[in-house]
Amino acid sequence: MGNGLICMPKKEKKENGSRSKRMGRSQRKFLEEEEALHRQALAMALHHQHQLSQRFEGSMSRRIGGSTSSRRRTLSDTFSNSKPVPDFLENLKEKKFVLVHGEGFGAWCWYKSIALLEESGLIPIALDLTGCGINLTDISSVTTLAYYSKPLISYLENLSDDEKVILVGHGCGGACISHAMELYPQKISKAIFLCATMVSDGQRPFDVFKEELGSAEDFVQESKFLIYGNGADKPPTGFMLEKQQMKALYFNQSPAKDVALAMVSMRPVPLGPIMGKLSLSPGNYGAIPRFYIQTLDDRALSADTQEKLVRDNPPESVYKIKGSDHCPFFSKPQSLHKILLEIAQKS
Repeated sequence: MGNGLICMPKKEKKENGSRSKRMGRSQRKFLEEEEALHRQALAMALHHQHQLSQRFEGSMSRRIGGSTSSRRRTLSDTFSNSKPVPDFLENLKEKKFVLVHGEGFGAWCWYKSIALLEESGLIPIALDLTGCGINLTDISSVTTLAYYSKPLISYLENLSDDEKVILVGHGCGGACISHAMELYPQKISKAIFLCATMVSDGQRPFDVFKEELGSAEDFVQESKFLIYGNGADKPPTGFMLEKQQMKALYFNQSPAKDVALAMVSMRPVPLGPIMGKLSLSPGNYGAIPRFYIQTLDDRALSADTQEKLVRDNPPESVYKIKGSDHCPFFSKPQSLHKILLEIAQKS
């Protein structure tokens, strides 16, 4: 006993050992299931990226993991053991969710939401905006919101006359879906703003970040992260935060794997699209039901700023996700999914 060790009866040792083994097995099983979901969802996201690259990039597209038919089979088998789709989802009139990413992101960021929506029998379409994700346009040429939003507008243009979709815009993608609502109100049944720039008529997307970033003039003069794609003597064309600042602002509650994915996937943000004023009319933009999802642990767009947005431009309903950073599709994917399903059911 002088050595400081406490002796334990054999029976108690055995019970503790069994308990530890059970806990170890349970933890391993949890991690294995999480890893499996991660792989499945990422495969689904890559599949969608592949389809979109074929549609919008033409010769720029490339095959991902073999033939398309083989990929479809693999992805279908992934969810063969899923729960049956509830009747109310089967009977939904609008099943297509068009997912529009925020500043610096791409279609890749929606991979968990894509998997969950497809598992629920819905049809998610994740788009790369101009100069984002696998769209290789140089951001120095992306000077307007219209050009930035072109992939979204092209998708809506190609919908059949009797088809409507649910738009989801994240971050500055809120300005893109607002622009689309003004142009094609007849093709949009609902618009969901996810911790997004839900601007009013005559407002710039950048104005939403005034409290966090100061005035646009100060930002352009003082920011250390600006990109001068047309030369140092010309106005800045974009910006890109350092990795540590990105992690602190966007991913303060996100899993390490998703942060790692983001760090190798984020692209510079074009300045032009967020500096131009939007023209939004009651007859077009105002005719579409809007819903806002607030993220309460968001450091990129604070909870107070989001609250001000919904006060100044009231939507149909407001939802709140506790414990979510600026990326609920990473930090709270199940909570986000439940809200998307609830909004889809609203008449």
